[in-house]
Amino acid sequence: MYPDRVVSGMRPTGTMHLGHYHGALKNWVRMQSEQPCLFFVADWHALTTHYDDPTIIERSTWDMVVDWLAAGIDPSQSTLFIQSRVPEHAELHLLLSMCTPLGWLERVPTYKDQIDNLTSKDLATYGFLGYPLLQAADVLIYRASQVPVGDDQVPHIEMMREIARRFNHMYGKEKGFEEKAMDAVKKLGSKRAKLYLELRTEYQQEGKDDALAQAKAMLDDAQSLSMIDRERLFGYLEGSRKLILVEPQAKLTVASRLPGLDGRKMSKSYGNAIALREDKDSVTKKVRTMPTDPARVRRTDPGDPRKCPVWQLHEVYSDDATRDWVVKGCTSAGIGCIECKQPVIDAIIAEQEPMHERAQQYLDDPSLVRAIVADGCDAARKLAQETMRDVREAMGLSYS
Repeated sequence: MYPDRVVSGMRPTGTMHLGHYHGALKNWVRMQSEQPCLFFVADWHALTTHYDDPTIIERSTWDMVVDWLAAGIDPSQSTLFIQSRVPEHAELHLLLSMCTPLGWLERVPTYKDQIDNLTSKDLATYGFLGYPLLQAADVLIYRASQVPVGDDQVPHIEMMREIARRFNHMYGKEKGFEEKAMDAVKKLGSKRAKLYLELRTEYQQEGKDDALAQAKAMLDDAQSLSMIDRERLFGYLEGSRKLILVEPQAKLTVASRLPGLDGRKMSKSYGNAIALREDKDSVTKKVRTMPTDPARVRRTDPGDPRKCPVWQLHEVYSDDATRDWVVKGCTSAGIGCIECKQPVIDAIIAEQEPMHERAQQYLDDPSLVRAIVADGCDAARKLAQETMRDVREAMGLSYS
């Protein structure tokens, strides 16, 4: 009914590092060539944990966009925008809050986890409790079909689906819906209309999923239908009402977890990260001073790569031949730790080189970044306004 669309965002709470690149940005770069993508800076979300000191947000916002462009996000393929520049996000968040049960927010797994882990911050605010609902508004307002997430974020997508389903059930009460749906059936032509009704009966009475899939495919191909008629027929097909908000699907990304310099997850809060656009000398120094297998006190002591944080980086950056060389050299004390680290240093610098090159034009002329974001905000807002017109009408707020 609505075109496929991918939506994702990141909070601007500090410098981006290589963990962000391997965990998310590489997937974004790949997806942008496959279907329409909207990527946004979630500055309102940053306030859920940084409301008492928001000074980092503006600086990090523009740095983040440059990092995205440096990583290979192409503004001619993707829409890049800032969440707060599209106020319809806040409006939909407010309207959804009117009909979302409080218990749905309290049961989100990451809510309690972060309350327990971020004990240094006062998170007893509605903004923090309601951030999954704002996330839902971020996605539902673009009628996104897919949201790229890791396993830990799947419950958030499930809640978005529940919110969309509840909203459609409560507000998809178009007056004379069945009569309008039957009028739309006639526009399919006699043969297609007969097939549509047969498939609808098979799905609703016999639960045949293949009948549902066949009918949806037929509606997608029906060029004679207007968008509103197609929308009605999708709703009539499933025995539901008018579909106003689309239920998004979780697109599980290939999680390439990049360890930090100490072997833990790479995180700026751990102080174990390499920035996305770090200079060569700093990368070299950081990797050379990484801790290694504690058994290798002297150069002549053999070691065990499995006990060394450097080995985890070899698993990401090195080929089979290099890893074999590391294993043989480390376990026999044939190579020293500095020698072992050099291929990792070379690989990281090689990975970052095109990022530095792509970023330079935006660093030289920041107005280019502003223009890209301004265009992206305009494009995103047009899509958001289309959805909000339907939402307001459904909730009796159109006053037309």
